[in-house]
Amino acid sequence: MAAIGAVLAIGAAACGGGSVNSPSASGGAASGGAGAGATGQFNAALSAVFNPSDKKGGTLKFANSGDWDSLDPADTYYAYSWNFVRLYGRSLTMFKSAPGAEGNQLVPDLAQDMGKPSDGAKTWTYKLRPGVKFEDGTPVTSKDVKYGVLRSLDKETFPNGPTYFNDFLDLPKDYKGPYKSKGVNTDSAIETPDDQTIVFHLKQPLSNFDYFAQIPSTMPVQESKDTGAKYKEHVVSTGPYKFESNEIGKGFKLVRNDQWDPSTDPNRKALPDSIEVSTNVNADDIDNRVLAGDLDVDVAGTGLQPASLGRVLSDPAMKANTDNPLSTRLWYTSINGNVAPLDNLDCRKAIEYAADKTAYQTAYGGEFSGGQIATSLLPPTIPGHQDINPYPSGSDNKGDLAKAKEALQACGQPNGFETNIAYRAERPKEKATAEALQQSLSRVGIKLTLKPFPQADYFALYAGKPGYAKDNKIGLALNGWSADWPDGFGFLQQIVDSRVIRDTGGSSNISVRDPEVDKMIDQAMQETDKSAREGMWAAIDKKVMDDAFILPGLWAKSLLARSKNATNVFVNDAFGMYDYLGMGAAK
Repeated sequence: MAAIGAVLAIGAAACGGGSVNSPSASGGAASGGAGAGATGQFNAALSAVFNPSDKKGGTLKFANSGDWDSLDPADTYYAYSWNFVRLYGRSLTMFKSAPGAEGNQLVPDLAQDMGKPSDGAKTWTYKLRPGVKFEDGTPVTSKDVKYGVLRSLDKETFPNGPTYFNDFLDLPKDYKGPYKSKGVNTDSAIETPDDQTIVFHLKQPLSNFDYFAQIPSTMPVQESKDTGAKYKEHVVSTGPYKFESNEIGKGFKLVRNDQWDPSTDPNRKALPDSIEVSTNVNADDIDNRVLAGDLDVDVAGTGLQPASLGRVLSDPAMKANTDNPLSTRLWYTSINGNVAPLDNLDCRKAIEYAADKTAYQTAYGGEFSGGQIATSLLPPTIPGHQDINPYPSGSDNKGDLAKAKEALQACGQPNGFETNIAYRAERPKEKATAEALQQSLSRVGIKLTLKPFPQADYFALYAGKPGYAKDNKIGLALNGWSADWPDGFGFLQQIVDSRVIRDTGGSSNISVRDPEVDKMIDQAMQETDKSAREGMWAAIDKKVMDDAFILPGLWAKSLLARSKNATNVFVNDAFGMYDYLGMGAAK
């Protein structure tokens, strides 16, 4: 998004329902009756629905190699979580549940229509659909949406979620959310003139606030049912599924929400009767179980692990049940300038030059399933991408050791230096990447010590918490980022704007602290000409690379395995993985 990790308009968003079985959605897809399965074909689910079915019933089984960052809509930022949260929550708008590029279209969800701008796009108004209820039968009102957004502003309680609303709403000075600023009038930021109307007031014009409206924190929350940090233990549903059980650290089960009215929801078919999710499952075991048919989905959506790739790619029958989507994701390494000697630009440049990019690619599974070697930040699929390569890695992409040694000499560390590198413990690809960097940087005397941390708190408590990272000398941190939406702002802002970094942790920006970059972002947001704006995002990309705060690794691809049990399987380009909202179960 991660989860769906995150804003200027690139064009009008399309409206309409999200029927995954419409002719436009499933054209060309292999078909099969429910339970009969479908003939496998490599990449069959990239631009069409594979194994379409209207059959209701059955159970889908998901697994996660780590724990969820949070099931609370206010506190989640992984792309897979933003994909999954639509099963139990309804935001004002959403990405259409449809295959391929059609899935990049925004459609109304809890709102009747897309937002209505006024005051030069500083004010945005939405009308809610009538008849939407919480799982307890209470009607959803605009006040519940407002409360959901306001509680998400408390980044001490909810450190994982994005900061878009903190940054852009015209909030009262020093407002810290409804827990710490109880009773403060917030009509300057959000008004609710009646139960069906919500009005957002911004500090500056934004021509595509509809992208903000799809963030999970616009999902309504009843103030009377809010339990703060414990709300993740039982989120009160507005979607077609509700939580029957939830055991943090082990998993949870969704069952049908009898208060969900399909007549209020043109976007969801709600085919399976239940969805079971196991967490903290070994990543290689997940692969084996999906391939064997014991599991339906690896919910992280980052593809098969290296241990599975060889046998899948060498077996035509197994390969026929996989898809290899391109992504708006960059796998990269944050270079933390808060940690000496990486506060010196030349020391950071030494890392850029010394890194073996082919080893980086191999650690993620190779070109086929890992991705294309990246030379900058913006993926080729994002408008504004330009081909730049400020730190050439040699003709074989194994690093330029001579340039690295020159940079070390210039930074006063001719014999190299020591620092720590963090990665998410549950992710074998990140461990393999950290080991590859450890080996390649050692060639010029840079010694890395590997530091694994749990996925769920990686950004909130460890690599993404500035004080912890500095005190524990985390100079490098494995990272990955997928555009919150497909434009330069949606990709870059949350990973290069220093103003999103919080002392409390939780920011996806671990390393980029440059006031000039912040200024360039503000200028790009004020540019109304699309072509000029895209050029400005490219300039920001170049500036961050010149600062050497990020070592780009790969523009991602992944090899996703289809379940034998799942119906309506398709890749949604907005998330770069299978669309979890559209799936059904044969049994």
